[in-house]
Amino acid sequence: MPSVRRTPRNSVTDRPAGWRLLLRRQRGLIRPIALAGVAALAGMALLSLAHSATGGGSLSTLHERIGKATAATGLRVANVVIEGRANTPEPLLRAAIGVGMGDPILGFSLEQARARIETLSWVEHATVERRLPDTVVVYLQERRPFAIWQNQGKYVLVDRQGQVVADQDVAAFRQLPLIVGQGAPAAAAVLLDALTDRPALAAKVTAGVRVGERRWNLRMASGGDVMLPEGHEAAAMDRLLRLQQEHAVLDRRLAAIDLRFPDKIVFRPLPDTKDSATPTSVPAAKDTAPAATVPVLAKKPT
Repeated sequence: MPSVRRTPRNSVTDRPAGWRLLLRRQRGLIRPIALAGVAALAGMALLSLAHSATGGGSLSTLHERIGKATAATGLRVANVVIEGRANTPEPLLRAAIGVGMGDPILGFSLEQARARIETLSWVEHATVERRLPDTVVVYLQERRPFAIWQNQGKYVLVDRQGQVVADQDVAAFRQLPLIVGQGAPAAAAVLLDALTDRPALAAKVTAGVRVGERRWNLRMASGGDVMLPEGHEAAAMDRLLRLQQEHAVLDRRLAAIDLRFPDKIVFRPLPDTKDSATPTSVPAAKDTAPAATVPVLAKKPT
């Protein structure tokens, strides 16, 4: 069998013709050029429809007409990308987006979709974008649960600003502090920040109770209450910590410790202890001074 002479691969005769080489080099530009053509057609259709809509019709109708006119060019939704979702229920979110697979991607309002999404309680802020030819991207900034609010026997999650976040699956956030009473969410940040800065005290607190929408009581793990003055919660907590260090007052059987007075601290023993009818007070300036009796309050303090 005669031998066949092979031409080296790097031979000049192995190179493709000039027009084939040019075609190979330009092949990578075909898709961008095609997309640009589609976008141009969509733009022409959009301008035409916008011009025809100036005589009347709603914005929603205009979006629908644009969507129908451009869907034939391939501008349909194939992907809905959601970023930033952690707690927002996905079925509720997708319903609020209002766009499904195969829908015209230019057939809906980005602003209206954003507004619907931001009505969801978990969502603080949303951004909706179109990425032609076929992708919708939703960015979420969710509210961060800050506390559990108990009010009229119901429990809900609230954020730092006092906005209700959710009223379901609250047990999953049981590590959050508990606040109680009307007006508690809007005022909770100051109280809870002060407790966070004083972990030794926070460990003994089970709830912050809002009183008259003006001030706070601390419900202690022992069952007693610490009554804080309006607007001076942090200073009162420091006074209480000094008393705890020197006299272990939080370890005693007390119904209440009243810190509302600038010149004294009032202790109310539990009813089953001795001298329960007469609260005692300790001058605030000298926590080690002998206790003095004060009159029993005839009604519940406010």
